[in-house]
Amino acid sequence: MKQFMDQDFLLSTDSAKSLYHTYAKNMPIVDYHCHINPQEIFEDRKFDNITQVWLGGDHYKWRQMRSNGVDEKYITGDASDREKFQKWAETLSKLIGNPLYHWSHLELQRYFGYTGYLNGDTAEEVWNLCNEKLHEASMSARNIIKQSNVTLICTTDDPADSLEWHQKIAADTSFDVKVLPAWRPDKAMNVEKPDFASYIGKLSEVSGIEIKDFASLKTALKNRMEFFKNQGCSVSDHALEYVMYVPADDAELEAIFAKGLAGKAVSKEEELKFKTAFMLFAAKEYHRMGWVMQLHYGCKRDNNAMMFEKLGADTGFDCINNYAPSAQMADFLNALSATNEIPKTILYSLNPNDNASIGTILGCFQSEYPGKIQQGSAWWFNDHKVGMTEQMTSLANLGCLGNFIGMLTDSRSFLSYTRHEYFRRILCELIGGWVDNGEYPDDQKALKEIIEGISYNNAIKYFNF
Repeated sequence: MKQFMDQDFLLSTDSAKSLYHTYAKNMPIVDYHCHINPQEIFEDRKFDNITQVWLGGDHYKWRQMRSNGVDEKYITGDASDREKFQKWAETLSKLIGNPLYHWSHLELQRYFGYTGYLNGDTAEEVWNLCNEKLHEASMSARNIIKQSNVTLICTTDDPADSLEWHQKIAADTSFDVKVLPAWRPDKAMNVEKPDFASYIGKLSEVSGIEIKDFASLKTALKNRMEFFKNQGCSVSDHALEYVMYVPADDAELEAIFAKGLAGKAVSKEEELKFKTAFMLFAAKEYHRMGWVMQLHYGCKRDNNAMMFEKLGADTGFDCINNYAPSAQMADFLNALSATNEIPKTILYSLNPNDNASIGTILGCFQSEYPGKIQQGSAWWFNDHKVGMTEQMTSLANLGCLGNFIGMLTDSRSFLSYTRHEYFRRILCELIGGWVDNGEYPDDQKALKEIIEGISYNNAIKYFNF
């Protein structure tokens, strides 16, 4: 029996162990998509206790606590931090096979030196150990980033954001990790939302451009794109139900925009037409500026209306959406291809059933740059051992795995960088298995390039960081 999460955790073959320890383990980390708060980086936030780090906003953990029958008081309610930690510890011991079990214990090992296992009985010991460690200077936000070997972080930022904290970080020569904004214009696109008109008013004020129609919205967005570009931004991100292609003429688009601006109901067909036009405009601008376009889709959000009313978005009530017509995604990319305006694009589906369709669509539009169109890493509900293995296997079967840009945290926690270790171990187990099975030669030069590329180098080249 193997020891619990030892140095060869998830590595079962000699080749896998060698690939990880020789090539992957010590590669730096580039976190090209996350939800870290840049203000907390600038202010070098320090945490009072482990609950603040682990449970303050982590809806992954909240979902599992609810699955364990934990009262909401101990999840998002007014229970003490110690009580919340106890309930999480009692839940964690039941999460056999869940990535949260592995992530949590990797964090305990790497940041706190704890090699045991957390459960209800050990909660007091771990609580005291972690809190004592968190009071050390090495566990401030910036120092966690530094000790994690992170070289660059891209946050997630609205077009109306002032980017104040990014500017302050950039001006601080004492911190050499780049923290760059990433453009996330969902609110400017969501014409069907009840707060669309108020957001457009805010964007008008920030951009200095009166937005009275779709044409002036595009002008205002171009203005803000230039501002973001001047702050080092080269990455965009979009949250979509699916990648749609429902074209419409200019007159119809202006009428749809006018309805949204007036607070009138927009039909589903009108919504899709407006979002198609918005995405085509945005993609062409990204191509012009040399930005990367990330498309996250396949999620049905805020399913529990009662809890959404109580807690709001991003609180653990989202699920996989099975409807994502791949033909429309192909048509969307084809419309951009017709004028040679496809930007570098990363496609993430929350539905693992979409792996093969993404893999085949990639090959239709690759050009001019190795891996220009990427399948993104296994996302959200898929970033576990099975999901990562299936995503990389599918990409290998249908595309070019050697050009894959690898892992990101997609996290709000400063301790989430161990997810890169988790990913790299799974990567090396997969490729090492192919080597040991005679499916790929023991060519160390080629294997080094592949492992180091997927771990770090490919992303640096792809994003031009």
